Amino acid sequence: MAPQDKSRKPAIAARLLEWYDAHHRELPWRTGPAALAKGERPDPYRVWLSEIMLQQTTVEAVKSYFNAFVGRWPSVSALAAAANDDIMKAWAGLGYYSRARNLKACADLVASRGAAFPDTEEGLRALPGVGPYTAAAIASIAFDRPAAVVDGNVERVISRLFRIETPLPQAKTEIRALVEQMVPADRPGDFAQATMDLGATICTPRRPKCMLCPLREDCDALAAGDPELYPVKLAKPEKPTRQGAAFVAIRADGAVLLRKRPEKGLLGGMTEVPTTAWTARQNGETSAAAAPFPSQWERAGQITHVFTHFALELAVYRAGFQGSAPAGHFWSLPHELAGEALPTVMKKAIESAIPGATKRKKG
Repeated sequence: MAPQDKSRKPAIAARLLEWYDAHHRELPWRTGPAALAKGERPDPYRVWLSEIMLQQTTVEAVKSYFNAFVGRWPSVSALAAAANDDIMKAWAGLGYYSRARNLKACADLVASRGAAFPDTEEGLRALPGVGPYTAAAIASIAFDRPAAVVDGNVERVISRLFRIETPLPQAKTEIRALVEQMVPADRPGDFAQATMDLGATICTPRRPKCMLCPLREDCDALAAGDPELYPVKLAKPEKPTRQGAAFVAIRADGAVLLRKRPEKGLLGGMTEVPTTAWTARQNGETSAAAAPFPSQWERAGQITHVFTHFALELAVYRAGFQGSAPAGHFWSLPHELAGEALPTVMKKAIESAIPGATKRKKG
């Protein structure tokens, strides 16, 4: 790492906040600088909800989900009163489904305590689904606590500013310490959001817009000639690929046979078509002989889906089926299917067998 001049950190924070005042992103969960200056305060519920949704997910993917959630459940008490299945259905497609289960558990706990979120990192970390980063983000943004908020965007900005040679994830402690030294006492929430905005819009992973950056004169990586070399990362091991099969059974009226996955584990509590016993650690059967019940199964394609730690290839089979749903299964009519709690991998499987079946119908 390049030698540091600690005296420059307050100036860096000041320049960053000046840039943020003029160029911040307008986000549905954000209370902007002008509104804050007029005395408006962030809603901790909206800050918490957005931070949970944004874990491992892009801002653009989250916007529509966030708006749908707050439109339907405008407060933590309303969310606590909602049915688990309704929340899982509303979350379907956003991924990382343990977040949705923790969302409900957290809402229940906060609502039981008078619907007021804790206003410290320590108190927030005691809530279900709230880890160190999320606690720092909520404390800073919702309550203006001087917390060090470090996500992937912040790691990139700080790694380049101070040309940190230590590779991630080993550099996380070093980066956090630098952020702690930079957080201004008067606007910690805006500073956190400013740093994230800079990483998302200017200090991007590839082709950073250095000429537009308010911190270009302070950036050690730019001075050294190649900001894209930072943050330094160790090579990731290749993800294993697992195989399995999915079976799309269709009734004469177009209903599709579904079942609910166990509450715990991968895709816990979500809805699926019958599949073979694949997991992150083992393959499942891939032939029609492994179908959960006899029928005239026909191959309907193959889909691939990438999870955090592995990729999954599913052979998809389709067949007609009449009669009552087998034990543990249920029929979903064509107009209901798009509203089921189907994770993306299951939507892909159904779409392979029935193109357009999971798309919401207009009108």
